[in-house]
Amino acid sequence: MSTTTQPSAGTRGGVVALTVALLTACIAFQLNASMLSPALVTMGEELKTDQGSIGLSQTWFFTTAALFSLFLPRLSDVVGRKKILIFMMLLTAVGSVVAALAPNIGWLFAGRIIQGVSGPTVPLALLMLRSTVTNNRRYGSLMGLILAVNGGVAGIDSFLGGYLAENHGFRSIFWVMVVLAVIAAACVAAFTRESKPQAGTTMDWKGVFFIVVAVGALLTALNEAAKLVGGMDVRTLIISVVLLGIGAAAFYGFWATEKRVAEPMVQVEHLRQRATWAPLLTTVLTMTGIFAVINGIVPAYVQAAAPGFGVGPTETALLILTPYALLGWVFGPISGRLAPVWGYNKVLRIGMIGSIVSLLIIVFFGLDSLPMMVAGTALLGIMYAGTANIMLNGLGVVLSPKGNPGFLPGMNAGAFNLGAGLSFLVLPAVLVGTASMGERGSYTTVVVVGLIITVAAFAASLLIPKPVDAEVK
Repeated sequence: MSTTTQPSAGTRGGVVALTVALLTACIAFQLNASMLSPALVTMGEELKTDQGSIGLSQTWFFTTAALFSLFLPRLSDVVGRKKILIFMMLLTAVGSVVAALAPNIGWLFAGRIIQGVSGPTVPLALLMLRSTVTNNRRYGSLMGLILAVNGGVAGIDSFLGGYLAENHGFRSIFWVMVVLAVIAAACVAAFTRESKPQAGTTMDWKGVFFIVVAVGALLTALNEAAKLVGGMDVRTLIISVVLLGIGAAAFYGFWATEKRVAEPMVQVEHLRQRATWAPLLTTVLTMTGIFAVINGIVPAYVQAAAPGFGVGPTETALLILTPYALLGWVFGPISGRLAPVWGYNKVLRIGMIGSIVSLLIIVFFGLDSLPMMVAGTALLGIMYAGTANIMLNGLGVVLSPKGNPGFLPGMNAGAFNLGAGLSFLVLPAVLVGTASMGERGSYTTVVVVGLIITVAAFAASLLIPKPVDAEVK
């Protein structure tokens, strides 16, 4: 469809249509990330395989999502953001069909890896929104609305996934993904305009190769090292060390390449700037401190008969995970609206301080009282999912250099995945390593460690420069 038949981007109708299209694409991606969580057991039973293999299919989805995030935003600057987003949605639909028809775990792996192309959907949507909506107040509000999906579709995704798996089998979930991905592609085609700020630029594929190998090796090393939480295994340790060595060598190759090529994927001087490394460091530390706490440690404690509360999985979702996701959904647009007025960094730090308070409530009161645990995680939904997470994603866009706008959002998406991997490596390791303190002592210690890392993230956030062009003067 030609741009002349589309709603004008400057009109209210044009902005609404654009937002609906981008929101649909982000929901399509989020369903790929979260809708399968309650269906993992069913998937194992229907494919006649173990839960370890099913879990590995999830790991590979998130790993490939992180790798595609590194370069597709940059590629979209060159060949067109609309074109790349439509391609991503259609290829996601293809991966969903492969997974829905999978006769065995191998084909499920193939489907999930193909679906990983949807990884940079959120940063790409923000870049498209930023290029069209020039009013900082309006952009902030719409940014918050779109990013609120990133914490889960108000908890509906998990419940719908569980319902479909229980009543229609896990394949029905993938067919829902197919339908939504196709709808998203159609909406993006109909209601968005093309933008390619770096048209005519040569893509630095050598740099892409090195950074993908580097981050891929690092993420795989973290996945392997996580196995050591259950006990020392020499083979796993050797594989992890080798992968870390490969990652380090590839990072060196990337750095050397970017200094030599005429049109690098990333200019070395940008890597040295606080506008680059400070938000990336803050993202990694924040995810490391919080992600496994809300997605693993707290639910496990609540369900444990002792020293927890013996609550069932469904009740745990209703009491802990749904309020967390729902409040993030509600407060995302609010924090996005406030960001250009109060300042992105100020809103981020409010979210960080609130997240620290949430962890303090959990560690001092929540471990003894289920209502206080619910209160602590609900506050975390407001302050982390609905505020800090929104600002960290938003800063990746508004701080990105004008000559390479897709660079920082892509790197930031990789930082989110890296932090999530570190979180599920470090915090479970602390839980196992402090077993001699008793279960109550172990859980207390692991939340305290998460708290300390989050405090370090707050300190790192103080180094992030002010994105003056994105704020109301």
